[in-house]
Amino acid sequence: MEPVHLVEMQRDKQDAVDVTSWVSVCPAGLWRVQRKWTHERTPQSSSNAGDDASCSPNYCPKLGSLCRVRVQLKAQEDDAQDDGSSSTKGNEKLAVAVTELVPTPIVRRLEAVLQVPLGDWTNLKLGEGQCDVTEACLEGMRAGEKCELQLTPIGTGPEPSVQQPSDGDLPLIATVELQAFTPGKESWEMSPAERWEWVKSHKERGGGRFRSGDVWGATDSYSRALKLLIPLCGLVGDVEDTNFLEETHQLPSSDQLKIKKAELHSNLSLCQLKLNQPQRARDSAAKATQLEPGASKAWYRLGQACQKLNELDEAKVAFKKLLELQPDLPAAVKALKEITNKEKERNVQLGLRLSKMFS
Repeated sequence: MEPVHLVEMQRDKQDAVDVTSWVSVCPAGLWRVQRKWTHERTPQSSSNAGDDASCSPNYCPKLGSLCRVRVQLKAQEDDAQDDGSSSTKGNEKLAVAVTELVPTPIVRRLEAVLQVPLGDWTNLKLGEGQCDVTEACLEGMRAGEKCELQLTPIGTGPEPSVQQPSDGDLPLIATVELQAFTPGKESWEMSPAERWEWVKSHKERGGGRFRSGDVWGATDSYSRALKLLIPLCGLVGDVEDTNFLEETHQLPSSDQLKIKKAELHSNLSLCQLKLNQPQRARDSAAKATQLEPGASKAWYRLGQACQKLNELDEAKVAFKKLLELQPDLPAAVKALKEITNKEKERNVQLGLRLSKMFS
């Protein structure tokens, strides 16, 4: 199964209000997001984005767009409106030209759902996955528009335990306002070199998030990297077009891209094991071993996933292959002993059941 970005859109109608819902990934897990517009959408609306066609009312932000956005909790916004403190702040003009915007430094917090400063104008680069909730919302907005979000946690296990987020009470209700944005590109509009740069940045960002304990965020980053890398691998190879050869000559070779793809699948498998998703972890690790048969970590993760799924024969094959690559590896030797013991227990139980059937 090809990697799927963790945003799945579904459109419906509720009381004649245009509502869009999707699932977004946050450091604490998966959240159901419902968006509704605070105004009636029209083909033409006012814009502070200037005359650039990419920022006109008929266009939405794309990958790489720098978005001037403000996210507020609904309760805080209502309080501000009641005391009149938002009368000037809400109508402020963009102080600099759109092309002069620079990204706002943002530190991800594991306890927060909305990974942006609340109540302040923030310059967010679309596509980096800093805040999946806000980014997914911005993808369908035009400059000058405002919408309302309702967020509720989704259980990821048999007994999900959701911690109270630092953003506010559940369900979280917030507004997102897009003031302006710089031009961006869809992935298919990018050159191979541009896509490759995005792949590298996502992989690096995923490693940093994993080391900091943000496993959901790392999963998101690795998935984004794979989403861009998979079609890129198909572009490198037997290319006859001279112009296209010029575009791809700066890219790694086909074999190197294949190894990078295997590494991403293997890293994704590790994240899925941490998130108690053994079936997905098995599938990701299997893809990694197919792409790079000498990838020791991928074989180990495949064995771990199969063990958790009680697929003992498959787990045994994976760990034996690992021992071929790294003889006497303690972790693999220990895992094989555990599998042997489980098989003995299984055979004993099977024997007891058979004896009862024929006794």
